This record gives sequence, structure tokens and C-alpha cells, in this order.
Amino acid sequence: MRGSLLCAAVLSLQGSLAKAETADAPGQVETLASAISSQTWIQVEQSIDRALAWLAVQQNADGSFSAPDNAQPGSTSLAVMAFLSKGHLPGEGPYGARIEKGIDYVLRSQQTSGLLATTGTAAGVVGKTANYNHAISGLMLTEVYGLAGRAQAAKLKPAILKALDFSRRIQVLPKAYPQDAGGWRYLNTQSSGDSDLSVTSWQIMFMRSARNAEFDVPKQYIDDALNYVLRCWEERDGLFYYKKTGNEYRWSRGMVGAGVLSMAMAGQHETRIAKRAGDWLLGHPFRSFGESVGTGDRFFYSTYYCSQAMSQLGGSYWKQFFPSLVNVLLRCQQSSGEWPVEPTGGDRVYGNTYTTALAVLSLTPPLQLLPVYQR
Repeated sequence: MRGSLLCAAVLSLQGSLAKAETADAPGQVETLASAISSQTWIQVEQSIDRALAWLAVQQNADGSFSAPDNAQPGSTSLAVMAFLSKGHLPGEGPYGARIEKGIDYVLRSQQTSGLLATTGTAAGVVGKTANYNHAISGLMLTEVYGLAGRAQAAKLKPAILKALDFSRRIQVLPKAYPQDAGGWRYLNTQSSGDSDLSVTSWQIMFMRSARNAEFDVPKQYIDDALNYVLRCWEERDGLFYYKKTGNEYRWSRGMVGAGVLSMAMAGQHETRIAKRAGDWLLGHPFRSFGESVGTGDRFFYSTYYCSQAMSQLGGSYWKQFFPSLVNVLLRCQQSSGEWPVEPTGGDRVYGNTYTTALAVLSLTPPLQLLPVYQR
């Protein structure tokens, strides 16, 4: 199975470029790659290849990719997904062994509760990033599941089932505010009783990917989460808020992208709300490295969410959005292949593995190789 998938990945890579070269011809079916010229697309692929070569040497002996403990195993999972998004598979080709080591590290990080995190527990106070690590890692494992050989799939399945069970248990915990029902937030005693759009979006992606991989994820789980996402929408402003309860009633460009992407993952691809939020994103394009729009915006986190969101909307939304994003990301990539840490903001502490993996994932939607993001 893996050989045929690798062949399909190669054909997809070649096809995206070929279609991009001829997309302006009458009657030619457009692809996401056709939003930029064929020459620019070649530059994008070269950029991604340099980034992956840099990421490969950031792997530690235990299989993790360099990042602080509170960003593990999420950062390692983002790095693995970056390789997958360019068509590299576990156990195959130049990065196959590294991908497998990264997967094994993530599996070893799972706690008895099912939580995929090296720090933080459902009852502890050191868990601000734990739910992020859990959902991102669960997403990676479910994306890998369909690519794995029989032996690796046998290791992945119980870990995924435990992770899904953990996510649902946290989702249905009593909330301090009734309108937070269906969502997720941090795993600590100060905020376990509420929800935010940022954590919830990753959990929705995990559940959507698990359903795609034919795990038993009742539709009700995703519907509950979608209802929370819709409560984060502000009709008056035409954007999604990070949260609308407590003292953090704020919005950012990244959260608008998260809202659109979450709706797509829940089957709401081209609704009026999604399109209106897409119109807002078109009015706030990426123009320079490190810029933030709104309160608490994180640059690479935002490029990732907005790129995936606009690729789901497709059409004129994607055509107008992607070229400016490509321009900014190509200009700020370092000659050695990595992307720099952000000049300001809380994500600086997570390092270059994190920023580089997110930048790659922001550039690879045209390849359509990660099943969860396929349109």
C-alpha cells in the first residue's frame, strides 16, 4: 500500500506543477498551484525542499525534533506532517527513517490517561500547552495511520483510540460558562472550565482526520465542537473571536483563519459565514514578516491557519490570498533553509523547528497530500 501511495504522491507533485503551467489555457481545470506562476511554484518547491533538509538535521537521538519540553510532542508532530505534506512517507526515501523515529517518539510520549504530551495532566497546573500538544499529535498519528505498514498501524491504533477518548472526556467536562460547551482549552485548574477557538480548532482537525481514517468518531463530537465555533463568530464584525467569555474577548487574523478551517473540517465549506470571514481575510493579506493583526496574533501560526482556511474556500479567495503569502514567506526564509523565530510574541520560545514546520505547512496546500486538508 505504501508503494502505491508514494507513487500517487509523486504524480500529484508532478501534476500540480504541470497544471499550474497550463491553467490559463481555455477550458483548463485549475488547481491550487495555479494561483502562482510556474516559475514561482518552482521556487516554492525549492524552498520547501531546503526547509525539510534543515528540519532533518534538527532531529534528536530519541526521535524528537528540537523544541522545548512544553512544545512536545506537538513540535515533533508538526515536523513529521511537514515531511508528509511534500510526499515523504514513513520508511520510504531519504527521510523515511527520520519520520518513523519521530512517530515512535510521539507514541512514547503518551501518558496513561491518553494525553499526548510530555508535560501537564488533566488535573495538574502545568498544562497550558498540553492540549495543543495532544491534538496536534493526535492529528499527525491519524494522518500517518493510513500510510503505515501493518506492524506500525498496530502500534498506532491503540494510541489513537486512547487519545480520542481523552479528547472527548475533556470536551464534555462542565464549563464555567454554558456557551463554552463543546470546546476545549488548557489543561490546568485555572482554565479547564472554559474553551477557546485556538485549542478547539486543533481538536476538530484531530477528530476529522480520525473519521477519515475510519475510526469511530460519532458525528455528535464534531457537531458539539462546531456549535462552539459558531458561538465564537461575531456577525457585527464579520470575524471569529478567540473566545467570547471571561476576560479574553479578543480577535486576531489567525483566529479568523481557524474559524473558517474549523467549519470546513466540520463539513461547512462554503457557508455564508465562511465566505464572509474569507472576505475579511482578503482585506488583511500578509505583507511583511512578523506582522500581527488583532490582539495576540502569532505570525507563523496565522500563516498556517489562514493558508489552510483559504485553500478550503478555494476559487477567487485562494487566488487572491496565496501569492502575497508566498512572497512574504520566500523573502523571510533563511539561506540555511529554516524560518526565523518571530521578532515578538509568545511563540518565540518554541524555536525554529516550530516556525519552519508551520511555514512548510503554509506552502503545501496546493499539493493536497495530507488527507485531512484535501478539498
